[in-house]
Amino acid sequence: MLLTHDQVRAYDLPAASGKAGDPPWAGFARRYGLDPAQPVQWEVEALDPAELQRLVLDAVAPHVDGAVLNDVVAEEQRQRDRLKEFAGEWPLGRPRSG
Repeated sequence: MLLTHDQVRAYDLPAASGKAGDPPWAGFARRYGLDPAQPVQWEVEALDPAELQRLVLDAVAPHVDGAVLNDVVAEEQRQRDRLKEFAGEWPLGRPRSG
């Protein structure tokens, strides 16, 4: 995930030293009024984890077919239930034959 300049400003994220010689830096610095000689970068990990999760889910939501997702989640639950039932019938403490 990438941060936008607006997000960096809105969340007041701390800057870290950027990569010297990064080709896109000069243009980015000029565009946003930063020093082209002092590259900086912002890490997405600086966001609060709950906010990062919200941003990711908001970005993905328009591309998710809710009906398909519900079907998949329901099928996964059916499979978990069958596994639990099977495991409950498994003979515990008995040596394997073979």
